[in-house]
Amino acid sequence: MTDGTADATLSQASHSKTDGQAFGTSGIAPMGRPSAVTRFFMGIVAWAEKLNFKYAKLGNPPVYENATFPWAAEVEKAWPEIRSELDRVLVRQSELPTFQDISTDVKTISTDSGWKTFFLLGFGVKAEQNIAACPKTWEAVQKIPGLKTAMFSIFEPGKHLPAHRGPYNGVLRLHVGMIVPEPADKLAIRVKDQICHWQEGKALIFDDAYEHEAWNHTDKTRVVLFVDFVKPLKFPARFVNWALMNLAVFTPFIREGLDNHKEWEKKFYAEAEALRNRPQA
Repeated sequence: MTDGTADATLSQASHSKTDGQAFGTSGIAPMGRPSAVTRFFMGIVAWAEKLNFKYAKLGNPPVYENATFPWAAEVEKAWPEIRSELDRVLVRQSELPTFQDISTDVKTISTDSGWKTFFLLGFGVKAEQNIAACPKTWEAVQKIPGLKTAMFSIFEPGKHLPAHRGPYNGVLRLHVGMIVPEPADKLAIRVKDQICHWQEGKALIFDDAYEHEAWNHTDKTRVVLFVDFVKPLKFPARFVNWALMNLAVFTPFIREGLDNHKEWEKKFYAEAEALRNRPQA
């Protein structure tokens, strides 16, 4: 990896079009979705994934060089301001939702309280009050073309997310290290056959459609800024991907997650307001 990227141990394996990106999640049973509409939509997704792989503008590496995306350096420059806003969020860390509280499908890979989140954006839908609490973070992520999801991803000490793959290969993922405890050999993410180590203030860009797993075997909390953005594609995949991205928000499992977050956000800020208005002794 070149300077300015998260450190990665690269294998010598080739990344051919048939090597490594399975169109399913090995070892992870999908949650039951009885809706015929949902089953139809997922069939379209499976077809689109093959199209995306074939017409990828930048190829299909598991981990990308940061220089491939010039805007990554601009996001890195905002690290001090983002970290300052994160520190204020973490004052109420115990009250933050687990990922599966928001997206119930995540229960297939995480059922404990070790993976918490603080959403700013989910599939293009804004968490307005969270954005108001983190305006500099929001300003920084606006530099990312095709921004779809933005949040803080919080791994408690001892958390290990098992091997899995993302739900759709029409997006790529950015992590920017916010809080990265030592020792480095106990904290990492594996993407296909590459072991990557986060660094504070540094970007790591990868394709979560490859099998990946992540772990925090330190005794301190790890936090990254977690972003999904639209994968650069050629026509016709670009058009199909655009259509699916805009339809996704209407699917039952996305609507469920957005509704869950809205309820959490309402409660979280109501409690903060009540605390501010409590009479002083």
